[in-house]
Amino acid sequence: MATQVCIIGGGVIGLASAYALVRAGHEVTVIEARDTLGSETSFANGGQLSYRYVAPLADKGVPLQAIGWLLRGDSPLKLRPRLDPQQWRWMAAFIGACRSSVNQRNAAHLLRLATLSQGTLQQWREDDRLDGFDWRRNGKLVTFRNANTFEYARSKVTNVLQQQVLTAADCARLEPALATDGFVGGIYTPNEEVADCHAFCQRLAARLDASGRCRFVLGRKVTRIRHVEGAVQAIELGNEVMPVKQLVLAAGHRSTQLSLPGLSLPLYPLKGYSLSVPIGAQHQAPNVSITDYDRKVVYARIGEQLRVAAMVDIVGFDAGLEPKRLALIKRQALETFPQAGDYTHALEWAGMRPATPTGVPLIGASLYRNLWLNVGHGALGFTLACGSGQLLAELIGQHAPSIDMQGLTPRAA
Repeated sequence: MATQVCIIGGGVIGLASAYALVRAGHEVTVIEARDTLGSETSFANGGQLSYRYVAPLADKGVPLQAIGWLLRGDSPLKLRPRLDPQQWRWMAAFIGACRSSVNQRNAAHLLRLATLSQGTLQQWREDDRLDGFDWRRNGKLVTFRNANTFEYARSKVTNVLQQQVLTAADCARLEPALATDGFVGGIYTPNEEVADCHAFCQRLAARLDASGRCRFVLGRKVTRIRHVEGAVQAIELGNEVMPVKQLVLAAGHRSTQLSLPGLSLPLYPLKGYSLSVPIGAQHQAPNVSITDYDRKVVYARIGEQLRVAAMVDIVGFDAGLEPKRLALIKRQALETFPQAGDYTHALEWAGMRPATPTGVPLIGASLYRNLWLNVGHGALGFTLACGSGQLLAELIGQHAPSIDMQGLTPRAA
């Protein structure tokens, strides 16, 4: 049954939700506080569509490991405690999720969603001829500097058809641009993909605009959600009141600012950074996506640029650039790929990844009858966007979801 749906949030999650809803025959309005779409967390993220590597950050041993990281100047994790109950509640829940059994269960939920997302994007690309965002199936190589972490990772490889365990020499043969000094081995997954998230958002927006079923309200911030008797009635855009029939909250970490009585969203922004390094004819950039596991740095060639992304900073809500963190990323990138591109002209960026303590997003019905959630995707927003949008469209359309929703529904969170 077709209906009118309003979506708060014009990033990759909101736009993928809108695209899935329009494909299903619904009428959609997308409201974005900024003047442009896909211009915050979706703008310059890592670019890897990492469908097989979706294990949550919360795992056994991570709190102890994090203490060691915090004592290092080149730590991939930075914590700045604040007088903020939201931060402390999130941290407490995160520590509670740092158990092997919990990690395995949540990883299974994420893998199920990621598999759906990969298939959904493939369907959109094939059925709708959706292109123009530098998509490639280039494979992903996770490299290891520490023998213990490498052995632990290889012990988890259960399907040799999907993942290959490589020596350091194998890694060099697979990706000649990689400076393999310091690496002990790697795990290669041939079917992983890469694309430009911001360009993907623009392509979705263009298709939505051309559909005649979607309108965009840009540069307008939702200041309040009106509700009555357990249902959403309208949203306020400053002095303007807009009635809604179905409402989707997909505003990233800012979704918490619009929470309603009885609806507490366990979200906190994990700040990350990236460099977009221009690639010229004289450069030797990697073709395979690389994850430097021990340094927590990812590399993805997107068109004629190398995207270098890293860091998990739990420092509050300031998305400003931090020169020391960016300098560290550049130094590590130069050590690993010294000839990959023109680092002197790299575009610097920082974004706030909206994460739940468990790493599993919240997708589906809320406590309010016509309010739906699609939030909390963390660093996997681009990877999980298409599948999340598809699930939401199915639920709003009162169809059976494509996958088991266990662990993903807001009520169970």
